[in-house]
Amino acid sequence: MARKNTNTKQQTFRITAPGAMSVMLAGDFTHWQRQPMHKESGGVWQVDLQLTPGMYHYRFIVDGQWRDDQDCMLRVANPYDSQNAVRQVV
Repeated sequence: MARKNTNTKQQTFRITAPGAMSVMLAGDFTHWQRQPMHKESGGVWQVDLQLTPGMYHYRFIVDGQWRDDQDCMLRVANPYDSQNAVRQVV
């Protein structure tokens, strides 16, 4: 039987995009594979993930377009002339 990693922390990623048809999350923790997000009330899309402590880079994809996390103040340049948001899990 596999043991659950008890060192993980639930992380909620959110973006407000009321008119969007689809929103995805991609980051180094998903190997930049797109993770579907779910639409909640008020046009807020979110997904909850379990992450181990560390620093993670991510971006949102709204209707096929890469978007910044406007609520994240810590960002780093990426090779595509834009910036990745950074989430620190402690």
